[in-house]
Amino acid sequence: MTFGLCACNQQTDSTSVLQNRIDSLEIKLANTYKPGFGDFMGSIQAHHSKLWFAGQNENWELADFEVHEIMEAIEAIQKFQSEREESKLIGMINPPLDSINNAIEQKNSILFKNSYILLTNTCNSCHEATDLGFNVVKIPDSSPFSNQEFKPKE
Repeated sequence: MTFGLCACNQQTDSTSVLQNRIDSLEIKLANTYKPGFGDFMGSIQAHHSKLWFAGQNENWELADFEVHEIMEAIEAIQKFQSEREESKLIGMINPPLDSINNAIEQKNSILFKNSYILLTNTCNSCHEATDLGFNVVKIPDSSPFSNQEFKPKE
């Protein structure tokens, strides 16, 4: 009978240790850095600009890279900022991104430009729908990235 009591007591001790570890991990998880919505949107803004200059220079490899960076940021918003109203509407950007992908695959400058305009307008439509219409996106006039070459490598 003594063995049975020791075994029960040992299980209670193990359960307590495991519960303490779970509690500790939950606290760490709750305090883990999670990028804010603005962090993601700032990244998208940079890639949106770079995408334009890559497409204008017919650097299709760079354009492909940039459009996929935007897609990754959209996925991250949906994963890490799912509770935000903006996250619920952000899927509206997928058709213009698909159109840009198609233009890049075809290496079609005219389709790229039209698709990029659609993308930009869709960004603004999303901003309007989420009461952020004061944040207007436009086709960039000049690159803020003076340290990057947008012409294709020869």
